[in-house]
Amino acid sequence: MEKTIEKYSSEGITIEYSLVGKGEPILIFHGGHSNCNEEFGYQSLLDNGYSIITPSRAGYGSTSKEAGESLTKACGHYDNLLKHLKIDQVHVIAISAGGPTGIRFASLYSEKVKSLILECAVSKEWLTSKDIEYKAAHIIFRPSIEGVTWKMLSKLSHLFPNTIFKMMAPQFSSLNKKELQLKSEVSDVVEFTKMNARQRSGHGFLIDLKQSKEIKDQDLKSISSPTLIIHSENDGFISLEHPQNAHEKIAKSELYVVDTWGHLIWIGKSAKKINQKLISFLKSV
Repeated sequence: MEKTIEKYSSEGITIEYSLVGKGEPILIFHGGHSNCNEEFGYQSLLDNGYSIITPSRAGYGSTSKEAGESLTKACGHYDNLLKHLKIDQVHVIAISAGGPTGIRFASLYSEKVKSLILECAVSKEWLTSKDIEYKAAHIIFRPSIEGVTWKMLSKLSHLFPNTIFKMMAPQFSSLNKKELQLKSEVSDVVEFTKMNARQRSGHGFLIDLKQSKEIKDQDLKSISSPTLIIHSENDGFISLEHPQNAHEKIAKSELYVVDTWGHLIWIGKSAKKINQKLISFLKSV
């Protein structure tokens, strides 16, 4: 995958972004602990003639954390990036914790969003201070320590790939270990190891937790773009309440719930089926 990584600055804010492929543009808002080096789901899009723009969201990679002061401010900077690239209209894919960004962007810039795809995406307030995951995130993913956390995980994943996959995969799935194994592929271990090597939290993940509180029903109700909502029925990370909430409030939406092994719908035995659905939707709008 031949990728170009660049930076664009305006109004004192720097946005890092990657460009890959040639063709009709897709703007991807990556999930949590990720950045412009994200790769999940990209190959199928490239094989079908799309180009992909992936900004590192606020606080991730080399993108200024100040861009995440609010969702609206962040989306304004992503709009500036499209203007800089002279792109008038895009398909938007919002992944996981990038859901609130994609939703607010589609709400604010409807004329620029040809379609919206929510992939296992957050669509309302997510983790709160009452949740164990929220408390843990503020310890192991705080900016001063997250680099050490991910370096350790990456090293362990390369040394003991199968063991780390077996240990971590259940966090992404509501299935028991036997059911999870039946729905996963041998190649999933390789992709999981690669994911752990490129993951970083920066200031971004704590910004994500804050920004999920900013999403309102009106954001969803004001989206006019055709919308495809894809979610795993076995997602152990983001509950089915999120896709159901989005489908209920976005007028032109289709809900596609898939029996995959969990949150990482881009790998596993159902990945091909999901890619086919996504490409079919993109070509129909």
